[in-house]
Amino acid sequence: MTQDRRFHLGWFLQGSSVQAWNQDWTGNIGQEWMKPDLFIDLGRALERACFDYVLIEDSSYIGESFQGRRDIYLRNGIAVPRQDPSVIATLMANATSRIGIVPTFATFAYPPYLLARLVATLDQVSAGRIGWNMVTGSSDFAARNFGLDGMPEHDLRYEMAEEFMEVVYGLWDGWQPGAMVADRETGVLVDPDKVKAIDFAGKYFKSRGPLNAGPCPQGRPVIAQAGGSDRGRAFAAAHADTIVASAKGVEGMRAYRDDVRRRLKGHGRDPASCKLLFLVTPIVAGSETEALRLEQERLERRAAQVDVQLAFFGKITNIDFGALDRDTPVSQLDLRTNGHQASLDEFRRFAGDRTLREAMAGFDGGGRSIRLVGTPEQVADRMGEIMAEAGGDGFLITQPDTSRRSVADIADGLVPALQKRRLVRSSYAFEQFRDNLLEF
Repeated sequence: MTQDRRFHLGWFLQGSSVQAWNQDWTGNIGQEWMKPDLFIDLGRALERACFDYVLIEDSSYIGESFQGRRDIYLRNGIAVPRQDPSVIATLMANATSRIGIVPTFATFAYPPYLLARLVATLDQVSAGRIGWNMVTGSSDFAARNFGLDGMPEHDLRYEMAEEFMEVVYGLWDGWQPGAMVADRETGVLVDPDKVKAIDFAGKYFKSRGPLNAGPCPQGRPVIAQAGGSDRGRAFAAAHADTIVASAKGVEGMRAYRDDVRRRLKGHGRDPASCKLLFLVTPIVAGSETEALRLEQERLERRAAQVDVQLAFFGKITNIDFGALDRDTPVSQLDLRTNGHQASLDEFRRFAGDRTLREAMAGFDGGGRSIRLVGTPEQVADRMGEIMAEAGGDGFLITQPDTSRRSVADIADGLVPALQKRRLVRSSYAFEQFRDNLLEF
Protein backbone atom coordinates (compact mmCIF):
# COMPACT_ATOMS: atom_id res chain seq x y z
CA MET A 1 0.00 0.00 0.00
CA THR A 2 1.51 3.32 -1.07
CA GLN A 3 1.66 6.16 1.41
CA ASP A 4 -0.70 9.08 0.75
CA ARG A 5 1.59 12.02 -0.05
CA ARG A 6 -1.21 14.55 -0.12
CA PHE A 7 -1.24 17.51 2.21
CA HIS A 8 -3.92 19.99 3.22
CA LEU A 9 -4.39 23.60 2.11
CA GLY A 10 -5.94 26.48 4.01
CA TRP A 11 -6.13 30.22 3.39
CA PHE A 12 -5.43 32.78 6.11
CA LEU A 13 -7.70 35.70 5.24
CA GLN A 14 -7.01 39.03 6.86
CA GLY A 15 -10.47 40.06 7.93
CA SER A 16 -10.81 43.15 5.78
CA SER A 17 -11.43 43.26 2.05
CA VAL A 18 -9.94 46.76 1.95
CA GLN A 19 -6.45 45.56 2.88
CA ALA A 20 -5.08 45.86 -0.69
CA TRP A 21 -6.91 49.05 -1.64
CA ASN A 22 -3.76 50.97 -2.64
CA GLN A 23 -2.17 48.16 -4.67
CA ASP A 24 -2.35 47.49 -8.41
CA TRP A 25 -5.00 45.13 -9.81
CA THR A 26 -7.40 45.57 -6.90
CA GLY A 27 -10.23 47.39 -8.69
CA ASN A 28 -12.29 49.85 -6.68
CA ILE A 29 -12.00 48.03 -3.38
CA GLY A 30 -11.39 51.31 -1.54
CA GLN A 31 -14.96 52.31 -2.40
CA GLU A 32 -16.56 48.84 -2.39
CA TRP A 33 -14.97 47.44 0.77
CA MET A 34 -18.31 46.99 2.55
CA LYS A 35 -19.70 44.67 -0.11
CA PRO A 36 -19.19 40.93 0.47
CA ASP A 37 -18.35 40.13 -3.16
CA LEU A 38 -14.59 39.70 -2.66
CA PHE A 39 -15.06 37.28 0.23
CA ILE A 40 -17.69 35.32 -1.68
CA ASP A 41 -15.53 35.15 -4.82
CA LEU A 42 -12.57 34.06 -2.70
CA GLY A 43 -14.57 31.29 -1.03
CA ARG A 44 -15.82 29.96 -4.37
CA ALA A 45 -12.34 30.09 -5.92
CA LEU A 46 -10.77 28.23 -3.02
CA GLU A 47 -13.54 25.66 -3.07
CA ARG A 48 -12.91 25.04 -6.78
CA ALA A 49 -9.30 24.46 -5.77
CA CYS A 50 -10.45 22.03 -3.04
CA PHE A 51 -8.95 23.91 -0.09
CA ASP A 52 -9.76 22.45 3.31
CA TYR A 53 -10.70 25.79 4.82
CA VAL A 54 -10.45 29.55 4.87
CA LEU A 55 -9.62 31.10 8.24
CA ILE A 56 -11.03 34.60 8.78
CA GLU A 57 -8.70 36.61 11.01
CA ASP A 58 -10.22 39.35 13.15
CA SER A 59 -9.58 42.16 15.61
CA SER A 60 -12.15 44.28 17.42
CA TYR A 61 -10.43 47.65 17.76
CA ILE A 62 -8.61 50.35 15.81
CA GLY A 63 -4.90 50.39 16.50
CA GLU A 64 -3.31 53.27 18.35
CA SER A 65 -0.04 51.74 19.52
CA PHE A 66 2.09 53.85 17.16
CA GLN A 67 2.89 57.20 18.81
CA GLY A 68 -0.27 56.77 20.88
CA ARG A 69 -2.46 57.79 17.95
CA ARG A 70 -4.87 56.19 15.51
CA ASP A 71 -3.78 58.30 12.53
CA ILE A 72 -1.42 55.89 10.78
CA TYR A 73 -3.87 53.01 11.15
CA LEU A 74 -6.78 54.94 9.68
CA ARG A 75 -4.84 56.60 6.87
CA ASN A 76 -3.31 53.34 5.70
CA GLY A 77 -6.20 50.99 6.40
CA ILE A 78 -4.16 48.87 8.83
CA ALA A 79 -6.68 46.26 10.03
CA VAL A 80 -9.54 48.71 9.59
CA PRO A 81 -12.38 48.58 8.67
CA ARG A 82 -13.09 45.15 10.15
CA GLN A 83 -16.56 43.65 9.76
CA ASP A 84 -17.95 41.03 12.12
CA PRO A 85 -16.56 37.62 11.09
CA SER A 86 -19.77 35.76 11.93
CA VAL A 87 -21.61 37.69 9.20
CA ILE A 88 -18.81 37.16 6.67
CA ALA A 89 -18.66 33.46 7.55
CA THR A 90 -22.41 33.12 7.01
CA LEU A 91 -22.24 34.73 3.58
CA MET A 92 -19.25 32.64 2.53
CA ALA A 93 -20.89 29.44 3.76
CA ASN A 94 -24.06 30.26 1.83
CA ALA A 95 -22.04 30.71 -1.38
CA THR A 96 -20.15 27.40 -1.03
CA SER A 97 -20.95 23.77 -0.28
CA ARG A 98 -17.77 21.91 0.78
CA ILE A 99 -14.99 24.19 2.00
CA GLY A 100 -14.62 24.78 5.74
CA ILE A 101 -15.17 28.33 7.04
CA VAL A 102 -13.28 29.28 10.21
CA PRO A 103 -14.14 32.68 11.74
CA THR A 104 -12.09 34.07 14.62
CA PHE A 105 -13.77 34.73 17.97
CA ALA A 106 -11.91 35.87 21.07
CA THR A 107 -12.84 34.38 24.44
CA PHE A 108 -12.61 37.73 26.25
CA ALA A 109 -15.33 39.20 24.00
CA TYR A 110 -18.06 36.58 24.50
CA PRO A 111 -19.71 34.79 27.40
CA PRO A 112 -19.21 31.05 26.79
CA TYR A 113 -22.93 30.42 26.28
CA LEU A 114 -23.24 33.14 23.62
CA LEU A 115 -20.21 31.87 21.73
CA ALA A 116 -21.30 28.22 21.91
CA ARG A 117 -24.72 29.21 20.55
CA LEU A 118 -23.26 31.39 17.77
CA VAL A 119 -20.81 28.75 16.56
CA ALA A 120 -23.40 25.97 16.79
CA THR A 121 -25.79 28.04 14.68
CA LEU A 122 -23.09 28.66 12.09
CA ASP A 123 -22.34 24.94 11.96
CA GLN A 124 -26.03 24.20 11.45
CA VAL A 125 -26.65 26.72 8.66
CA SER A 126 -23.47 25.61 6.87
CA ALA A 127 -24.41 21.90 7.08
CA GLY A 128 -21.38 21.05 9.20
CA ARG A 129 -18.64 23.20 7.66
CA ILE A 130 -17.76 25.62 10.46
CA GLY A 131 -14.66 25.90 12.55
CA TRP A 132 -13.77 28.32 15.32
CA ASN A 133 -10.36 30.00 15.36
CA MET A 134 -10.09 30.24 19.12
CA VAL A 135 -8.04 33.20 20.37
CA THR A 136 -7.70 34.67 23.85
CA GLY A 137 -7.14 38.25 22.68
CA SER A 138 -4.00 40.30 23.19
CA SER A 139 -4.76 44.02 23.13
CA ASP A 140 -5.67 46.30 26.01
CA PHE A 141 -7.39 48.59 23.48
CA ALA A 142 -9.69 45.74 22.47
CA ALA A 143 -10.35 44.85 26.11
CA ARG A 144 -11.45 48.42 26.85
CA ASN A 145 -14.02 48.23 24.06
CA PHE A 146 -15.72 45.51 26.11
CA GLY A 147 -15.69 47.30 29.45
CA LEU A 148 -12.45 45.79 30.76
CA ASP A 149 -9.50 47.77 32.09
CA GLY A 150 -7.07 45.71 30.05
CA MET A 151 -6.06 42.17 29.13
CA PRO A 152 -5.11 39.67 31.82
CA GLU A 153 -1.50 38.51 31.82
CA HIS A 154 -0.56 36.19 28.93
CA ASP A 155 -0.55 32.84 30.74
CA LEU A 156 -3.60 33.75 32.83
CA ARG A 157 -5.54 34.31 29.59
CA TYR A 158 -4.86 30.69 28.67
CA GLU A 159 -5.84 29.48 32.13
CA MET A 160 -9.16 31.29 31.71
CA ALA A 161 -9.50 29.90 28.19
CA GLU A 162 -9.15 26.33 29.50
CA GLU A 163 -12.23 26.85 31.64
CA PHE A 164 -14.00 28.63 28.77
CA MET A 165 -13.48 25.55 26.58
CA GLU A 166 -14.83 23.29 29.30
CA VAL A 167 -18.05 25.29 29.27
CA VAL A 168 -18.55 25.36 25.49
CA TYR A 169 -17.74 21.65 25.20
CA GLY A 170 -20.32 20.91 27.87
CA LEU A 171 -22.94 22.99 26.09
CA TRP A 172 -22.29 21.38 22.69
CA ASP A 173 -22.14 17.88 24.19
CA GLY A 174 -25.36 18.52 26.09
CA TRP A 175 -27.20 17.58 22.92
CA GLN A 176 -26.52 13.86 22.79
CA PRO A 177 -26.73 11.73 19.62
CA GLY A 178 -30.31 10.97 18.73
CA ALA A 179 -31.73 13.92 20.66
CA MET A 180 -33.56 15.19 17.59
CA VAL A 181 -36.37 12.68 17.06
CA ALA A 182 -38.88 14.52 14.84
CA ASP A 183 -41.32 11.60 15.09
CA ARG A 184 -44.69 12.62 13.64
CA GLU A 185 -46.44 9.51 14.96
CA THR A 186 -45.53 10.13 18.59
CA GLY A 187 -45.49 13.90 18.22
CA VAL A 188 -42.01 14.13 19.78
CA LEU A 189 -39.51 16.55 18.28
CA VAL A 190 -36.74 16.36 20.90
CA ASP A 191 -36.04 13.52 23.36
CA PRO A 192 -35.84 15.27 26.77
CA ASP A 193 -33.60 12.54 28.18
CA LYS A 194 -30.90 13.38 25.63
CA VAL A 195 -30.59 17.11 26.32
CA LYS A 196 -28.52 17.88 29.41
CA ALA A 197 -27.81 21.00 31.42
CA ILE A 198 -24.22 21.56 32.55
CA ASP A 199 -24.82 23.69 35.68
CA PHE A 200 -21.20 24.82 35.46
CA ALA A 201 -19.70 27.07 38.11
CA GLY A 202 -15.96 27.56 37.78
CA LYS A 203 -13.35 30.06 38.86
CA TYR A 204 -13.98 32.40 35.92
CA PHE A 205 -17.24 31.36 34.25
CA LYS A 206 -20.72 30.13 35.10
CA SER A 207 -23.37 28.67 32.81
CA ARG A 208 -26.50 26.69 33.48
CA GLY A 209 -27.46 25.37 30.04
CA PRO A 210 -28.71 23.45 28.17
CA LEU A 211 -27.86 25.14 24.89
CA ASN A 212 -31.11 26.03 23.14
CA ALA A 213 -29.66 26.12 19.61
CA GLY A 214 -29.84 22.38 19.04
CA PRO A 215 -27.01 19.98 18.12
CA CYS A 216 -24.02 20.76 15.92
CA PRO A 217 -23.95 18.67 12.73
CA GLN A 218 -20.28 17.85 13.42
CA GLY A 219 -20.88 17.10 17.09
CA ARG A 220 -18.35 19.79 17.90
CA PRO A 221 -17.19 22.36 15.35
CA VAL A 222 -13.56 22.16 14.25
CA ILE A 223 -11.25 24.09 16.60
CA ALA A 224 -8.36 26.02 15.08
CA GLN A 225 -5.62 27.53 17.19
CA ALA A 226 -2.27 29.25 16.68
CA GLY A 227 0.15 27.80 19.18
CA GLY A 228 3.25 30.01 19.20
CA SER A 229 4.38 30.50 22.78
CA ASP A 230 5.03 27.56 25.07
CA ARG A 231 1.70 28.11 26.81
CA GLY A 232 -0.03 28.53 23.48
CA ARG A 233 1.38 25.25 22.18
CA ALA A 234 0.22 23.45 25.31
CA PHE A 235 -3.29 24.82 24.82
CA ALA A 236 -3.35 23.97 21.11
CA ALA A 237 -2.20 20.41 21.80
CA ALA A 238 -5.09 19.97 24.23
CA HIS A 239 -7.87 21.46 22.11
CA ALA A 240 -7.02 22.13 18.45
CA ASP A 241 -8.14 20.09 15.46
CA THR A 242 -5.90 22.20 13.24
CA ILE A 243 -2.95 24.36 14.29
CA VAL A 244 -1.72 27.49 12.52
CA ALA A 245 2.06 27.28 12.74
CA SER A 246 4.91 29.66 12.03
CA ALA A 247 8.37 28.13 12.16
CA LYS A 248 11.36 29.36 10.19
CA GLY A 249 13.05 26.99 7.75
CA VAL A 250 12.80 23.24 7.35
CA GLU A 251 14.62 22.53 10.60
CA GLY A 252 12.38 24.89 12.54
CA MET A 253 9.29 23.37 10.97
CA ARG A 254 10.42 19.85 11.84
CA ALA A 255 11.20 20.88 15.42
CA TYR A 256 7.79 22.51 15.78
CA ARG A 257 6.07 19.43 14.37
CA ASP A 258 7.93 17.11 16.74
CA ASP A 259 7.16 19.32 19.73
CA VAL A 260 3.45 19.55 18.97
CA ARG A 261 3.15 15.83 18.28
CA ARG A 262 4.85 15.09 21.59
CA ARG A 263 2.40 17.37 23.37
CA LEU A 264 -0.58 15.77 21.61
CA LYS A 265 0.55 12.34 22.78
CA GLY A 266 0.90 13.75 26.28
CA HIS A 267 -2.82 14.55 26.19
CA GLY A 268 -3.60 11.04 25.01
CA ARG A 269 -4.38 12.27 21.51
CA ASP A 270 -3.45 10.70 18.19
CA PRO A 271 -1.16 13.25 16.45
CA ALA A 272 -2.90 12.43 13.17
CA SER A 273 -6.13 13.85 14.61
CA CYS A 274 -4.74 17.40 14.62
CA LYS A 275 -3.62 18.91 11.32
CA LEU A 276 -0.57 21.19 11.50
CA LEU A 277 -0.49 23.78 8.70
CA PHE A 278 2.52 26.06 8.18
CA LEU A 279 2.01 29.69 7.13
CA VAL A 280 3.52 30.52 3.73
CA THR A 281 3.25 33.32 1.18
CA PRO A 282 3.97 31.86 -2.27
CA ILE A 283 4.86 34.26 -5.06
CA VAL A 284 4.08 32.62 -8.39
CA ALA A 285 4.30 33.94 -11.93
CA GLY A 286 4.66 32.73 -15.50
CA SER A 287 8.44 32.74 -15.26
CA GLU A 288 10.99 32.61 -12.47
CA THR A 289 12.30 36.01 -13.57
CA GLU A 290 8.85 37.55 -13.21
CA ALA A 291 8.33 35.94 -9.80
CA LEU A 292 11.67 37.28 -8.58
CA ARG A 293 10.72 40.74 -9.84
CA LEU A 294 7.44 40.60 -7.91
CA GLU A 295 9.31 39.52 -4.79
CA GLN A 296 11.75 42.42 -5.17
CA GLU A 297 8.88 44.88 -5.60
CA ARG A 298 7.29 43.58 -2.43
CA LEU A 299 10.56 43.97 -0.50
CA GLU A 300 11.05 47.50 -1.82
CA ARG A 301 7.50 48.41 -0.86
CA ARG A 302 8.12 47.18 2.67
CA ALA A 303 11.38 49.13 2.91
CA ALA A 304 9.58 52.30 1.82
CA GLN A 305 6.84 51.81 4.41
CA VAL A 306 8.80 50.98 7.54
CA ASP A 307 6.57 53.09 9.79
CA VAL A 308 3.47 51.30 8.45
CA GLN A 309 5.10 47.94 9.14
CA LEU A 310 6.14 49.08 12.62
CA ALA A 311 2.61 50.31 13.30
CA PHE A 312 1.11 46.95 12.35
CA PHE A 313 3.66 45.02 14.39
CA GLY A 314 3.05 47.35 17.31
CA LYS A 315 -0.65 46.64 17.04
CA ILE A 316 -0.19 42.92 17.71
CA THR A 317 2.57 43.32 20.31
CA ASN A 318 1.22 46.41 22.15
CA ILE A 319 4.58 48.16 21.67
CA ASP A 320 4.88 51.80 20.58
CA PHE A 321 7.62 51.46 18.00
CA GLY A 322 6.92 55.06 16.99
CA ALA A 323 8.56 56.18 20.24
CA LEU A 324 11.79 54.28 19.50
CA ASP A 325 14.86 55.35 17.54
CA ARG A 326 14.67 53.52 14.19
CA ASP A 327 18.48 53.46 13.92
CA THR A 328 19.13 51.73 17.25
CA PRO A 329 20.04 48.03 17.05
CA VAL A 330 17.11 45.88 18.12
CA SER A 331 19.39 44.02 20.52
CA GLN A 332 19.76 47.26 22.51
CA LEU A 333 16.01 47.87 22.82
CA ASP A 334 14.00 46.70 25.81
CA LEU A 335 11.06 45.08 24.01
CA ARG A 336 8.42 43.33 26.11
CA THR A 337 4.85 42.36 25.39
CA ASN A 338 1.68 41.01 26.91
CA GLY A 339 0.51 40.50 23.33
CA HIS A 340 1.88 38.16 20.67
CA GLN A 341 4.96 36.84 22.45
CA ALA A 342 5.96 34.33 19.75
CA SER A 343 5.92 37.05 17.08
CA LEU A 344 8.12 39.33 19.16
CA ASP A 345 10.56 36.50 19.91
CA GLU A 346 10.74 35.70 16.21
CA PHE A 347 11.42 39.35 15.38
CA ARG A 348 14.26 39.50 17.90
CA ARG A 349 15.85 36.37 16.44
CA PHE A 350 15.57 37.76 12.93
CA ALA A 351 16.86 41.21 13.87
CA GLY A 352 20.13 40.16 15.48
CA ASP A 353 22.39 43.23 15.33
CA ARG A 354 20.25 45.02 12.71
CA THR A 355 18.79 48.40 13.52
CA LEU A 356 15.06 48.64 14.08
CA ARG A 357 14.65 50.21 10.63
CA GLU A 358 16.71 47.52 8.89
CA ALA A 359 15.09 44.67 10.74
CA MET A 360 11.52 45.77 10.05
CA ALA A 361 12.28 46.43 6.38
CA GLY A 362 13.38 42.82 6.00
CA PHE A 363 11.01 41.14 8.44
CA ASP A 364 7.86 39.64 6.97
CA GLY A 365 5.77 40.42 10.02
CA GLY A 366 6.04 36.92 11.38
CA GLY A 367 4.21 33.92 10.08
CA ARG A 368 6.03 32.94 6.90
CA SER A 369 7.71 29.63 7.41
CA ILE A 370 9.71 29.32 4.23
CA ARG A 371 10.40 31.23 1.00
CA LEU A 372 8.39 30.06 -2.02
CA VAL A 373 9.09 32.01 -5.22
CA GLY A 374 8.94 30.86 -8.84
CA THR A 375 6.66 29.34 -11.44
CA PRO A 376 3.72 27.23 -10.29
CA GLU A 377 5.71 24.11 -11.18
CA GLN A 378 8.79 25.24 -9.25
CA VAL A 379 6.80 26.23 -6.16
CA ALA A 380 4.73 23.02 -6.27
CA ASP A 381 7.91 20.93 -6.38
CA ARG A 382 9.37 22.86 -3.47
CA MET A 383 6.21 22.48 -1.38
CA GLY A 384 6.31 18.74 -1.94
CA GLU A 385 9.96 18.63 -0.90
CA ILE A 386 9.29 20.67 2.24
CA MET A 387 6.46 18.42 3.39
CA ALA A 388 8.67 15.37 2.84
CA GLU A 389 11.57 16.94 4.74
CA ALA A 390 9.81 18.84 7.52
CA GLY A 391 6.62 16.88 7.99
CA GLY A 392 3.44 18.53 9.12
CA ASP A 393 0.11 18.26 7.37
CA GLY A 394 0.03 21.12 4.91
CA PHE A 395 0.21 24.84 4.31
CA LEU A 396 -1.89 27.82 5.32
CA ILE A 397 -1.47 30.37 2.54
CA THR A 398 -1.57 34.06 3.32
CA GLN A 399 -1.09 37.12 1.13
CA PRO A 400 -0.30 40.67 2.30
CA ASP A 401 -2.52 42.07 -0.46
CA THR A 402 -5.37 39.63 -0.95
CA SER A 403 -7.24 40.43 -4.15
CA ARG A 404 -9.00 38.46 -6.85
CA ARG A 405 -5.74 38.41 -8.80
CA SER A 406 -3.61 37.12 -5.91
CA VAL A 407 -6.24 34.46 -5.18
CA ALA A 408 -6.27 33.39 -8.83
CA ASP A 409 -2.47 33.07 -8.81
CA ILE A 410 -2.84 30.37 -6.19
CA ALA A 411 -6.21 28.75 -6.97
CA ASP A 412 -5.81 28.71 -10.76
CA GLY A 413 -2.03 28.71 -11.04
CA LEU A 414 -0.33 26.92 -8.16
CA VAL A 415 -3.02 24.44 -7.12
CA PRO A 416 -3.33 22.73 -10.54
CA ALA A 417 0.45 22.14 -10.44
CA LEU A 418 0.08 20.61 -6.97
CA GLN A 419 -2.85 18.48 -8.12
CA LYS A 420 -0.87 17.26 -11.13
CA ARG A 421 1.75 15.97 -8.70
CA ARG A 422 -0.99 14.41 -6.52
CA LEU A 423 0.13 16.50 -3.57
CA VAL A 424 -3.32 17.93 -2.80
CA ARG A 425 -6.87 16.72 -3.34
CA SER A 426 -8.69 17.20 -6.65
CA SER A 427 -12.15 16.65 -5.19
CA TYR A 428 -13.81 16.55 -1.79
CA ALA A 429 -14.56 13.09 -0.40
CA PHE A 430 -17.01 14.29 2.26
CA GLU A 431 -19.66 16.91 2.88
CA GLN A 432 -18.53 18.05 6.33
CA PHE A 433 -15.40 19.96 7.29
CA ARG A 434 -14.02 17.65 9.96
CA ASP A 435 -14.33 14.58 7.71
CA ASN A 436 -12.39 16.26 4.90
CA LEU A 437 -9.75 17.43 7.37
CA LEU A 438 -9.26 13.86 8.60
CA GLU A 439 -9.35 12.25 5.15
CA PHE A 440 -5.53 12.02 5.02
